[in-house]
Amino acid sequence: MTHHVASQKRVWNFSPGPAVLPLEALEEAQRDLLALPGVGASVLEISHRSKIFESIIQAAEDNIRKLLKIPNNYFVLFLQGGARLQFGMIPLNFLRQTGKTAEFIVTGSWGAMALKEAQTQGPVRAIWDGKAEGYRRVPRPEEYRPSPDAAYVHFTSNETIEGVQFRVEPEVGDLPLVCDASSDFLSRPIPIERYALLYAGAQKNAGPAGVTIVIIRDDLVRRCPEDLPSMLNYRKHAEAKSLLNTPPCFAVYMVKLVTDWLLRQFGDLQKVHEHNQRKAAILYEVIDHSNGYYRGHAHPEHRSLMNVTFRLPNESLEKKFVSEADKAGFMHLEGHRSVGGCRASIYNAMPIEGVQALKEFMIEFQKNNPA
Repeated sequence: MTHHVASQKRVWNFSPGPAVLPLEALEEAQRDLLALPGVGASVLEISHRSKIFESIIQAAEDNIRKLLKIPNNYFVLFLQGGARLQFGMIPLNFLRQTGKTAEFIVTGSWGAMALKEAQTQGPVRAIWDGKAEGYRRVPRPEEYRPSPDAAYVHFTSNETIEGVQFRVEPEVGDLPLVCDASSDFLSRPIPIERYALLYAGAQKNAGPAGVTIVIIRDDLVRRCPEDLPSMLNYRKHAEAKSLLNTPPCFAVYMVKLVTDWLLRQFGDLQKVHEHNQRKAAILYEVIDHSNGYYRGHAHPEHRSLMNVTFRLPNESLEKKFVSEADKAGFMHLEGHRSVGGCRASIYNAMPIEGVQALKEFMIEFQKNNPA
């Protein structure tokens, strides 16, 4: 039997998701893909009801609990359907037939989409919307006022497309705070007890596409209505410990490997946060010292540490930048198709060396391509 070792050189992958994964986690998955140690079969082949898979999903949950310091009155669920299914599942469980309104703080494209989906299940209201300003910032606390009887308040902690990030949670009093944390999940410490429900597609910081992590407080779980299909009912998933149906076993296994790596490499999310701050500072410094050649999209105090969005003097230079970057081994620097421009996504697994290499490329490109 011949073994083919990966001889292909890895590029610097700045994709917004599915995104770069830690090399150590990929190598471990590669090493054990044919047979898990002590099992003799691939993780792709074992039953989700087996003791071995139960230990894998439990370890993934334990790692997430440890990293985010999650109290016992929260469930950690591994679901499917991405953040987009959560956009509908949350109002299905907590808005429909309540007679209340779901309120949204909209700071970018994903928040707008979440609001639109919630509209299918009941009344919604944007208590702040940054669209008129081109989604360049998050609101100040005095700019929005939730109704005291809102069903819940939803916000997106980091807008992947526009590169806008909340530094602190919105002030909503005792109302249930719901958060789409897909693109900054596990990138920094957060006070989880401020949230009623927090969800994240894994494919930015926590693993591959296919699994969505939902952290939900037990009082919400108890409120789930009886008349829902079981796959759309958080309580059913919580009672079945995420094994209501066959979960995305390989994706859950990769979440375990990625969170193992985070704990090994950094120990805690404060260290992860410092690492991410250092990386983002390198790129924002290039932008801010380019005499307007590179123009950041977000207001400086609301810039994302995960998605660095910027423009060049004109579209033809942007096209050239993306194309030359690609040839030089920097992948996926194009902005989202809805907004154009350029974007460097620098999630947890992007090493500082990759960011430094991009910095040098950007400086060189500006020198060789005057506006």
